[in-house]
Amino acid sequence: MLKLSHPTRAAGGIFHRLDTEWASLCADAGVRAAVTDWLVTDHLADDVAAVTDSWVRALGPTELLTALRPGAGHLTDALTDAVLRALLRRAAGRDRSATLAARIIVQAMIPAAVRMTRGQVRPFGGRTFDDVAHLTVAALFEVACSGRIHTRPGRPAANLALDALGRVCRELAAEREELGEDLAVAEQLPDPAPGPAATAHAYAIRTAAVGAGLTPAAGPASEEEASSARLDLLELVLDAMDSGALSPADARSIAWHYTTAAVPDTEAASRVGTTAAAWQRRRSRAVRRLTAQLRPAV
Repeated sequence: MLKLSHPTRAAGGIFHRLDTEWASLCADAGVRAAVTDWLVTDHLADDVAAVTDSWVRALGPTELLTALRPGAGHLTDALTDAVLRALLRRAAGRDRSATLAARIIVQAMIPAAVRMTRGQVRPFGGRTFDDVAHLTVAALFEVACSGRIHTRPGRPAANLALDALGRVCRELAAEREELGEDLAVAEQLPDPAPGPAATAHAYAIRTAAVGAGLTPAAGPASEEEASSARLDLLELVLDAMDSGALSPADARSIAWHYTTAAVPDTEAASRVGTTAAAWQRRRSRAVRRLTAQLRPAV
């Protein structure tokens, strides 16, 4: 099997290097065998073989990438999400198999990485396209290996891209801060409007909240929302769901009551098939559990 490592600089740009390395991965018999075994173990081989017109024992990186980039074909979002989540679970390990899984995820996310890179390149005084591209690819690799995305509700590709974008924005913002005014002077200035990192972070939280049924679908976050206490509450509730401290119903009982699009208790109870009093009791218990989870950290 090919030896894989974290992305490094090379002539021709990082995306060209990744495509060249991908061709070698697809030709590697050991990699193909590993991918086949993964799909069989995760009970995804038959579905991937069916939608890619392949034999089960002939599945490899090429077919896996087709499943992760459905395009206009007949692949379903459910299958794409299932394949990506299976890869993310493997990428959270610490062995060569985890490195390979993360590398495949990065290849699948290259179109999104190109868009993110273009969005962060500044024509004057900023990093070059290649510099930002390396930051973006490294962020995708690190987020894929973090183990966090595959436990979060919502579309895993969107969550992965947004977390990576947040890392890139924070690093670029920190770099601009180092090159800007002295911090002692900056402390005397009024608080600025949320920058790209805060906006990306807010969008990531809201996207995850929509996927978990905590809030209705909506457009981009406003400046006020990017720094609001309600957004902080959503993040706490999502983290509590990730850790198992709150069930989805408990999380909704809090989010529907306290967030911007508040749902009256009578309407919320009707949605879930219970009474307003029972819904209020559920929310009280959920708030106590959330508070108890936060108290040790405080």
